[in-house]
Amino acid sequence: MAITGEFILGEFPRTLDERFRVAIPAELTTLLLADGPQCILAKERPGCLSLWNAKHWQSRLDSGVELVKGKMRAGKLEGRLEQVQLLGRLLSTRHKHVELGDRGRLLIPDGFREFLNTEPGTDVLLVGAAVCVEIWTPASWRTHLESHMTDFPKLFDDLSS
Repeated sequence: MAITGEFILGEFPRTLDERFRVAIPAELTTLLLADGPQCILAKERPGCLSLWNAKHWQSRLDSGVELVKGKMRAGKLEGRLEQVQLLGRLLSTRHKHVELGDRGRLLIPDGFREFLNTEPGTDVLLVGAAVCVEIWTPASWRTHLESHMTDFPKLFDDLSS
């Protein structure tokens, strides 16, 4: 799934069940699961997780990691040990391979639940973010949307022209 491909769009209210599962609608999973049931769940920002096509995510991650490794081998990151360690820590805890279960249900794993700050029975919003599906707490989504909605006309013009 390339950025030039089809967009994943839509906004769907859902409720986490007693086992921290959320049903992903077919409208969102069609492109997400184009290469099979494997997905990547990533911690994006407080109150938001993202669900990616595994091949697309892995390709982007591998490319980025190889660039960093190349810079390290070439000595271009000397004096930046703290940044490299921070990157390693975030890479170690930021994402996890997951599979959607029957009926398109995603089990949100430990660690990701805490990051999302949810409990069973909590309402969430599933939002198509063009290249992935985001899982938001409603309050975090409202805050994010309110702070970025005025950017829409310029962003749309910049990307579409």
